[in-house]
Amino acid sequence: MAPGSWLLALWALAALVLPSSGEEGDGGWRRGGPGAAAEEQRCTVERRADLTYAEFVQQYAFVRPVILQGLTDNSRFRALCSRDRLLASFGDRVVRLSTANTYSYRKVDLPFQEYVEQLLHPQDPTSLGNDTLYFFGDNNFTEWSSLFRHYSPPPFGLPGTAPAYSFGIAGAGSGVPFHWHGPGYSEVIYGRKRWFLYPPEKTPEFHPNKTTLAWLRDTYPALPPSARPLECTIQAGEVLYFPDRWWHATLNLDTSVFISTFLG
Repeated sequence: MAPGSWLLALWALAALVLPSSGEEGDGGWRRGGPGAAAEEQRCTVERRADLTYAEFVQQYAFVRPVILQGLTDNSRFRALCSRDRLLASFGDRVVRLSTANTYSYRKVDLPFQEYVEQLLHPQDPTSLGNDTLYFFGDNNFTEWSSLFRHYSPPPFGLPGTAPAYSFGIAGAGSGVPFHWHGPGYSEVIYGRKRWFLYPPEKTPEFHPNKTTLAWLRDTYPALPPSARPLECTIQAGEVLYFPDRWWHATLNLDTSVFISTFLG
């Protein structure tokens, strides 16, 4: 099979899959899609289930990413983020979507229910970032405060910073191309999200208007081992910490529900 053909085949197959019927464990969100087989087992980011605050500051906070496991219990928040419950509580709320490219963003406002029912489908591998609408951040989340009060953020803060939440839901194969900002956490509530990360001094090779899926298909296979990013698939219930100014791109392997805690 020609390079990248498996992605197109996966997308065609995923496009035929009906939305999940709400089986236990997936919250009613669609599983699988383009990129779902994207070296999911390759992980070069350390996982820690027993991390102390002192270890976090000394070993990770300013140095490298880490995946946290079991430090908080968000089972209640997870239950409230099922497809049916979110539509019942927030379906008529207007949300602002942004295009999934790096430097220029088009904004679209529409009801949350319309986004979920009409736009939350597997990513077309041939589409550009300007054509991909993404629900994450850039919203008046005071209207969602009844949901966020049930969320327990990661317990480790940084001196001089205050946490700010960004909540997102995105289709399989979608993602945000490489960019950087301040430090923070990202927790997957439903689905799986693959991360690719480079330290600040190592600018990745990418086109700002190509999707992460296109980068994975076209650029990633040609990278020598020394030029490959740190990478890992974050499972539901896991939290990724990324330090300040680290380049990162994401790829949703399923329809993903996720929440980030930015330390600004």
